[in-house]
Amino acid sequence: MSNPLADMEKPDVIFCIGTNMTEAHPVAATRLKRALAKGAKLIVADPRKIELANLADLYLPIRVGSDTALLLAMAHVISREGLINKQFMNERTEDPEKFLKHIEKTTPEWAAEICEIAPEEIEKAALLYGSASRGAIYYTLGITEHICGVENVQSLCNLALLTGNIGREGTGINPMRGQNNIQGAGDMGALPNNYPGFQSVTDPDVQRKFEKAWGRKVDLELGITKVTALDMCGDQIRAMLIDGENTVVSDPDRNHCERALKSLDFLVVTDLFLTETAAMADVVFPAASWTEVDGTQTNTERRVQRLRAAVGPKGQAKPDWWIISELAKRMGFEGFDYDSAREVFNECCQLSPIYNGLDWDRIDQGEFCWPVPDADHPGTPRLHEGSFINGRGLFAQTEYRDPAETIDADYPVWLTTGRRLASYHTRTQTGRSAGIDYLLSEESLEVHPKDVKEWGLKDGEFATISSRRGSVRVKVEATSRSPRGTVFTSFSFNDVPVNVLTGSGYDPITQTAELKVCPVSVTPA
Repeated sequence: MSNPLADMEKPDVIFCIGTNMTEAHPVAATRLKRALAKGAKLIVADPRKIELANLADLYLPIRVGSDTALLLAMAHVISREGLINKQFMNERTEDPEKFLKHIEKTTPEWAAEICEIAPEEIEKAALLYGSASRGAIYYTLGITEHICGVENVQSLCNLALLTGNIGREGTGINPMRGQNNIQGAGDMGALPNNYPGFQSVTDPDVQRKFEKAWGRKVDLELGITKVTALDMCGDQIRAMLIDGENTVVSDPDRNHCERALKSLDFLVVTDLFLTETAAMADVVFPAASWTEVDGTQTNTERRVQRLRAAVGPKGQAKPDWWIISELAKRMGFEGFDYDSAREVFNECCQLSPIYNGLDWDRIDQGEFCWPVPDADHPGTPRLHEGSFINGRGLFAQTEYRDPAETIDADYPVWLTTGRRLASYHTRTQTGRSAGIDYLLSEESLEVHPKDVKEWGLKDGEFATISSRRGSVRVKVEATSRSPRGTVFTSFSFNDVPVNVLTGSGYDPITQTAELKVCPVSVTPA
């Protein structure tokens, strides 16, 4: 997030797109509700009429996968109506005139046909956000899990650069992270293109720094993504370690995923429980839970926090850092002689510029948001105040493109997937709680009541939902939350393996799967 969570209470206008915040981030969403109580206006763009839509001053029920078109048209209106922040653009962006020329063609009328909403609604959204003195954008996986996820995020950045709604209190571009330490995992280098601190693996200076620190040669080339790794299973990749992820339930195209893992000579899984993925492994390392270890995590606002063990690990369970270190030592690697999480974290601080001013003791109270470049620095709750670290802001000349697969006579229904409040991710933990099971004991498919009737379905009975990759059986829930022609379900329940259906395409830059758009057919079971 560019802005701290406290800033959620301070905008004049809040634009939420591709985020079911009240279910996926219910605690953070309370701050947004406070902003509304103070008089802030809310724009919500989402195919489903989620709770946020009921709170909104303006709700845009756009067709799944049409986000880029909506955002280009909003930029067009903001420019046309003279709502651009000329001083900000001239002082802090590069070549804005080229972008303004680009969006002359992206009219609300053009976008309305793609988004399947009225052009007047797009106009209203643009005027509301463009007129705000403090406009804030919030998004989640509904923006990124598309083949055009990068363009979607760039299009949001374009709106902020046009209006100057960045680097100030109550503004910003704010991605709500999907899990508690996703930000921290990226910070520590769990990415194929970066070392810790988002330092490029293709930069020779960075390469030399890590070679010196680790005392061994490191490659000057990009790593591979998990998508590529699964495609290489059984061929170039013969063994795999999966740490803390229930891959076969959460990943797209489940049949392909299972075939890939079964083709390995050797599979190792580290996890708290014997998940569906762990059940396929040759060896399972039992991991300690967050209450049983000392460690760190970095949350969605870049706040670095200490974790403190409340009790010791049970049975044979060990901390992840210990398991990885001991495995590395037994494989003959030097430099893994850590004796605590403190040592691991302090090494990262020494090597990562955004963490250089931190150490294990300084984060004791969790008050620092990175970057913290030196020991006297107070932290950076709000990014881009006064300047951009890389110079000037860049407008992206994005273009709308269709999803990887579109509806047709055989698969005439749009499926979109997501999360529900009562079940978390693949239910590895929440599925083991009787209280949670009482709240949500099974999966369902949201279908508009008129579609239920037209398709010969019955509320509460089962339907078969099929894509080009497979079929699953799921109970029907008649509800107007999902619009006609679009159905919704979560991927949480293993007995309704929804990700058998998904996996039609991937963003070419990030290789993020298009989990939010999948053409399907829906028939009575």
